[in-house]
Amino acid sequence: QVQLVESGGGLVRAGGSLSVSCAASGSIFNINDMGWYRQAPGKQRELVAVVTGGGITDYADSVKGRFTISRDFARNTVYLQMNSLKPEDTAVYYCNADVTTLYSSGQYYRRDYWGQGTQVTVSS
Repeated sequence: QVQLVESGGGLVRAGGSLSVSCAASGSIFNINDMGWYRQAPGKQRELVAVVTGGGITDYADSVKGRFTISRDFARNTVYLQMNSLKPEDTAVYYCNADVTTLYSSGQYYRRDYWGQGTQVTVSS
């Protein structure tokens, strides 16, 4: 089993900054992509930012230039620094990791895992 534990988030005024982090632990052989998604009330979950196993990053157009995703490969941790926050950034932010597990049988198993979600609220 793999667990993703998120921390950070909270309440901030428009124009402010927040950061969130997510640490993966458990039966991890390799983590491929790690990323952040968000879901606002009444809306579908959407990709915010992702960092690949090779360190390549990609962002939703709505957050480019304001958010920065980074990753500590040694600690299996991904971070999201959010600057110049807007009320429309208000959502529950979820960490996602594409994890490969190696079982004692020699078989590999790869699947997505999700964190529990952390609330980010931006007031106008």
